[in-house]
Amino acid sequence: MNWLAHLRLAPAAPLLRLGNLCGDFVRGFDLASLHADLRRGIAQHRAVDAFVDAHPGVRRSRDRLPPPWRRFAGVLVDVFHDHFLARDWDRLGIGGPLPAFAAAVHADLRAHRDLLPPRLQQALPWLEAEQWLVGYAGLQGIDTVLRRMSRRSPRAAPLAEGAALLEVHYTALESDFAALWPELVAFARRLEVA
Repeated sequence: MNWLAHLRLAPAAPLLRLGNLCGDFVRGFDLASLHADLRRGIAQHRAVDAFVDAHPGVRRSRDRLPPPWRRFAGVLVDVFHDHFLARDWDRLGIGGPLPAFAAAVHADLRAHRDLLPPRLQQALPWLEAEQWLVGYAGLQGIDTVLRRMSRRSPRAAPLAEGAALLEVHYTALESDFAALWPELVAFARRLEVA
């Protein structure tokens, strides 16, 4: 799952929730230097990723993408699934509108900025200014996210055209997400009590 799903599935405690976001920003970083709740959130993030990667619906989604994009299928499917979550936030969210949830996350990020890993600190200005979490709800937002991701390295350039794949395979990808989501929510709840 991508950022919105990790935040949605995380416990409501701010540092645990932010830790679930940190999971994508700590490669090569000494986790021991982070607050214990951030580390716990990162562990939850990784457990969710492992569950998602093994799920048959996710494997189906990845297999739907043609070979030129297959190398990026994991990233693309994660973003596509965040689209379906954002689009249906009223039903799948935690109560309240998506913009209010995103604003609360942004406020927590600002309040705890000094505790976050440097890569996430660097991402904060554009994460909020470009409203990525809210933008996932529309196809234009997905296009913007994927184009931005494509600029991170020359190898990621194909991501720039990834939104077209969502449009082509929309109904099938939506069905795969619908099969995954309830099982993933149940799994994440079990993580909270563990």
